[in-house]
Amino acid sequence: MLVRTFYSTIDFTHDCFGEMDAVALQLGAEASRRTGRMAALGCSRRDLLGFFLGAAATAACVVLLQPAAPPCSYGYGLVAPEDYQELEALGNATAHAAPSPCSLVTPAGQHQELATTLGNGTARPEPCTTKPSGMAAASPDDDNLPKLLRMAAMDDKTVILTLTNEAFSAPGSLLDLFLHSFRVGVRTAPLLRHLVIVAVDAKAYKRCRHVHRLCYHLRANGTAAAAAAAADYSGELPFMKGNYLAMMWRRNRLQARVLALGYSFVFTDVDIVWLRNPLLRVPVGADLAMSCDKFYGDNPYDLDKKANGGLVYARASARTAAFYEAWYEAGRARPGKNEQDVFDEVKRELAARHGVAAQFVDTAYLGGFCDRRKGKDFNKLCTYHGNCLVGMETKLRKLTRVFAEWNKFRTKAKLTD
Repeated sequence: MLVRTFYSTIDFTHDCFGEMDAVALQLGAEASRRTGRMAALGCSRRDLLGFFLGAAATAACVVLLQPAAPPCSYGYGLVAPEDYQELEALGNATAHAAPSPCSLVTPAGQHQELATTLGNGTARPEPCTTKPSGMAAASPDDDNLPKLLRMAAMDDKTVILTLTNEAFSAPGSLLDLFLHSFRVGVRTAPLLRHLVIVAVDAKAYKRCRHVHRLCYHLRANGTAAAAAAAADYSGELPFMKGNYLAMMWRRNRLQARVLALGYSFVFTDVDIVWLRNPLLRVPVGADLAMSCDKFYGDNPYDLDKKANGGLVYARASARTAAFYEAWYEAGRARPGKNEQDVFDEVKRELAARHGVAAQFVDTAYLGGFCDRRKGKDFNKLCTYHGNCLVGMETKLRKLTRVFAEWNKFRTKAKLTD
């Protein structure tokens, strides 16, 4: 019946539709005149009823055939549909991610607040076109890095980076504690959308894809990096033993490449728990800010402190990129030394040469086990580092205790987001 009505509607429209406009213009006239006019056209009331029923059926078919609109957000409520498709293409879409309600999407005003806070209110940095030395030609996987950085970046092109391997990313290990600290810290959960986890081996990369949406598999390729490609980075890598040195300089080269692509970054070791946003303690004028083992005095621009590369902020600019290149070349001239020791030897010279405003952040804010004399003032602490501890199990146990202390403090102080 519905099909017959539909086709009769088409026939009726063909015969009578041209005259219906004229009839419509007479709607203000007498009812008898309209009836007479319709009769003259040969269009009965039954025909009119059939026309409107057919039109309604046609509209219903059109609506039913429209594709379903995509949900407002995906995964953890932080991924736009177009980004989710791109993540799938990159192999980074979390397998178990399910659509989440629209209420989880961060309001536009909050995006602006995060951009101001995380990016220190800086203008968009100019990209550096100089390719970092010591970096191999880009492999097909390397092409994913610019896309991942673009997806993770704040409005001022600042990203958060961490680096992990199989040992540190196993279930129940440091990576889980690290991510958990973001989720429950004070205003740190939204920062997860800007975090890129860099995995140095296949198992770490696979594990990352199960727990986070932005994962990058750091592979070495080419003659210059043949030795690095063959090295095993999946173990604990104790300080200054085995492949530790190679891994630290490889990390330095990754940071240099991020700068060369035009992105500022906050690099954080995975054995750090985040309690608050640490960039609240980085002055706007700093080009390079770094944590340190111990902090003396009250002048952050006093470089007479021992560097700790566990947490580094670098602003993307030509001068900062040049600083990184000179830092790496200084390391090549000092074989057997890690990047922190080399930094301490050349920091003043390179900062002056390249016009870089470098500083160390007080351990009262970027705390750690190396500087226990300051205790743990949770009214000030932003992060806490498992430095000066030997072994992953020790780091995990003691950082878990720190986090438990923080949770008690937060509950008692009634700290909320």
